[in-house]
Amino acid sequence: MSGLTVRSDLRLPGLIPLDVVAIPDVTIRAIVVPEALDDVSVTGPNWQRSADRFLLEIPSIGRFLLEAGHSIGYSRSADIGDQDIAIFLAGNVFGILLHQRNHIVLHASAIAVKGKAVLFCGASGAGKSTMAAALGARGYTLVTDDQAAITLDATGMPIVHPDGRFLKLWTRSIEALALGDRKGEAMRDRLEKFYVEPGVASTAPMPVGAVYMLTEDRAPRVAGISRPNLVDGSRLLVANAYRPTLVRRMGQRQAYFQVGAAIAHVAGIFMLTRPLRFSAMDETIAQLEAHWAEVGLTPAAELAESRG
Repeated sequence: MSGLTVRSDLRLPGLIPLDVVAIPDVTIRAIVVPEALDDVSVTGPNWQRSADRFLLEIPSIGRFLLEAGHSIGYSRSADIGDQDIAIFLAGNVFGILLHQRNHIVLHASAIAVKGKAVLFCGASGAGKSTMAAALGARGYTLVTDDQAAITLDATGMPIVHPDGRFLKLWTRSIEALALGDRKGEAMRDRLEKFYVEPGVASTAPMPVGAVYMLTEDRAPRVAGISRPNLVDGSRLLVANAYRPTLVRRMGQRQAYFQVGAAIAHVAGIFMLTRPLRFSAMDETIAQLEAHWAEVGLTPAAELAESRG
């Protein structure tokens, strides 16, 4: 998950399993989670933080104790089954653990283009997973879905870590993209959203190639790709952090601006305004591929060859 190996006493649906690892990066296990921390330094509406511990309570779901970015202990509320607790462990809780490890975590999906990660950011419903799935159906490799963990390497290059997850898609997206043969189990009972096996998934970290902020082409916005200035681009990236309020309360906004500036400088942060209807997907992907050639992510000759 996000470049980390995980050992859990609870099956986490939607994760691509690995061979047994002797010493995992993160362990997840059931424990008796305390109701409060002894050495609280910062508090939120349903969480407390100390120097190396984070206590989170999700009403009617359970309590979670994260320690030093290496372990997650959980205790579930009454009548909460494995499926419900696992969704929060693999989603919100693991996202907080990545913050605890000082990762930059974006609400984004990503695919690989010539060894670089192309990210799609946006609010829930913006089409991040659908865009990654549509590109995957055309042969692009999935890097991450929903959460994108980014670190800076020794040279200051932003690096995306593959998350080892299946895609999460609504039924209408699965049908429109003809992915029924890859459809797995439902995320939750009575929810028409399913885990979908990607065609090819990356296991290696890679530098950021471009970041696209997804918006719908509602008037006065028109379909197309534009590039905001450096400051606005960095602000957009911070706004698309995974749990931006938590980023602010944990004092990490400056780190996000630093990474945002690095991405804007070495790769580019762009606005992708597009129709949401599936019939326009081919046109949107053609526009993306043309833009990748324009910014040097793919050779123009290769793009022309792919179009026949």
